[in-house]
Amino acid sequence: MKILVTGGAGFIGSALIRQIIEHTDHSVVNLDKLTYAGNLESLASVAKSPRYAFEQADICNSDQIKQIFDKHLPDTIMHLAAESHVDRSIEGPGSFIQTNIVGTYTLLEASRQYWGGLSSMARTSFRFHHVSTDEVYGDLEDPDDLFTENTPYAPSSPYSASKASSDHLVRAWSRTYGLPVLLTNCSNNYGPYHFPEKLVPHMILNALAGKPLPVYGDGSQIRDWLFVEDHARALLEVLTRGKPGETYNIGGHNEKRNLEVVEAICDLLDQQAPSERDPAIASYRDLITFVKDRPGHDKRYAIDASKIQRELGWQPTETFDSGISKTVEWYLTNRSWWQRVMSGDYRLTRLGENT
Repeated sequence: MKILVTGGAGFIGSALIRQIIEHTDHSVVNLDKLTYAGNLESLASVAKSPRYAFEQADICNSDQIKQIFDKHLPDTIMHLAAESHVDRSIEGPGSFIQTNIVGTYTLLEASRQYWGGLSSMARTSFRFHHVSTDEVYGDLEDPDDLFTENTPYAPSSPYSASKASSDHLVRAWSRTYGLPVLLTNCSNNYGPYHFPEKLVPHMILNALAGKPLPVYGDGSQIRDWLFVEDHARALLEVLTRGKPGETYNIGGHNEKRNLEVVEAICDLLDQQAPSERDPAIASYRDLITFVKDRPGHDKRYAIDASKIQRELGWQPTETFDSGISKTVEWYLTNRSWWQRVMSGDYRLTRLGENT
């Protein structure tokens, strides 16, 4: 297949593209606007592949999208382009509404028109795979409760509300127009190439710099942690074997309190980078600082991923312990990647633009 991936220069999108190029025979067209979170250096290992192409475009621009469809003739769409940082959505929700809602609408319309012009066989195999988040469900009060594919939506932040809106649009285009869609809702991702504003890389890099490790509230918020490479494998399973019209929840089976995550990072850095720790402190844990909680902060997310395991045979290969260890090690051995992100130099780089 030729797969059009939107947001392919982002954290999850780049992991997906690396998975496709390195482990399948499919081709990829990476459509990315290259906002602050888009980093083509995350695709350096696959950028020279003849099965990879890059197009810089905005999913809100229907003319650009149509030109890319006409040029590359994709067999299927995997839609990952989104604004995704909750704190940024609280400070400035407008870009989340524009990208996540208007952008998804624009892409759906372009896909519908393109799909309508395909041959009968191509129409049958076409898919619009929309990648979303478990945050659309709100939070869980019962400690034994889990998000299922039928959990009612109750988003808490501008980010999660915008993603919930995009999910509804995708289902509406399926119901009204017959567009063959797939939806996935995933838990918190972590792993290599994660933009430093997110919790795990933020804590690693702050610790290495001897800076405070800010934890919201008392750090008791619980998340289910999913290694990004496991997520990429799951997305491909859904794309190639999922049933059109269905939703699949993807989770890591690793519930951890935020404070536990930060403490695990500190302990690994104590083992793997003791020489970089300030001699005045006994452990990186001494840098943990509790700060005022985020407005509307959800207490607990937890995914029931039994459907994707039962129907498609997918389950995560990484435990939290193995995944977080690999993640810390990656940041310690790939300093040039995150140093260029921190300095802003990564935005000057354009790798593999074989468009």
